[in-house]
Amino acid sequence: MAVTVHWNGKDVPQELRALPEGRYVIESVDAAPALSPDEEAGLEQAIDSLRRGQGVQADAVFRRLDERLRR
Repeated sequence: MAVTVHWNGKDVPQELRALPEGRYVIESVDAAPALSPDEEAGLEQAIDSLRRGQGVQADAVFRRLDERLRR
């Protein structure tokens, strides 16, 4: 379960108060992690593919994901 928390740096946010007691890991999402060279190359290939009109419609992607998750 993921919960997005907007924190002012001082007060305990309502999103945290609503969570059940337990241990949690919190990390900032303000800065994206650096990509590896392979990840960067993969994104460049994907962008080039889209520019050539070889993209896949979102509904087809979701359908494929649903099929794989059901297995």
